[in-house]
Amino acid sequence: MPRKPLMPSWMPAFSRRVVNPVQRLWAPWLPPWALIVHRGRRSGTEYRTPVLARRSGSTLSIALYYGRDAQWVRNLEAAGGGTVIRRGQRMRLANVRVEGADRRIPVLRADLLPD
Repeated sequence: MPRKPLMPSWMPAFSRRVVNPVQRLWAPWLPPWALIVHRGRRSGTEYRTPVLARRSGSTLSIALYYGRDAQWVRNLEAAGGGTVIRRGQRMRLANVRVEGADRRIPVLRADLLPD
């Protein structure tokens, strides 16, 4: 049985409309924040999602507080990757995978490649 996400059901909409626009201002520059740039699966629209990310070598790890079914996660998986802007540097994300789906907080891991 899948676990419920940690956030209440109204929180994603609130984050998209209120929190994310503010966080997009500093996320590309201020670690541990990062900005994930991805395209919508159906619309092809470019989206920019601020996340908390940790880098270990050439791997980026992001805790999925909203669960593995967040739209930006599904978009990255469908496209096979995307782009991350962290510390002012743009890098490509490849080999995107969700690990620990059976744990309370799954983690998205991706390999970082030069852009």
